Amino acid sequence: MSCQHLNDLTDEQIIPKANYPVFRCAECILINGRWVHLRICQTCGKMLCCDSSEHQHARRHAEETGHPVISSAELGEQWLWCFVDEQMKEY
Repeated sequence: MSCQHLNDLTDEQIIPKANYPVFRCAECILINGRWVHLRICQTCGKMLCCDSSEHQHARRHAEETGHPVISSAELGEQWLWCFVDEQMKEY
């Protein structure tokens, strides 16, 4: 199965981790929440917590905004995930 959301995103379009001086979930900060791992929305650049985190802000963001693709913000990880098609792509 192919995911057009992932296929349409070129390496040059991927929002790099280096753009972020501080790694934190934008939504957890507002509610004094805690996160496990961080993800970057590839549509708007918002950094949010993963599905292993209590509040799953990255997934909620995707559902509420229709922004389908996230990347891992974790050092050493270079992958994208599409919430719509539930597919991953390494880059």
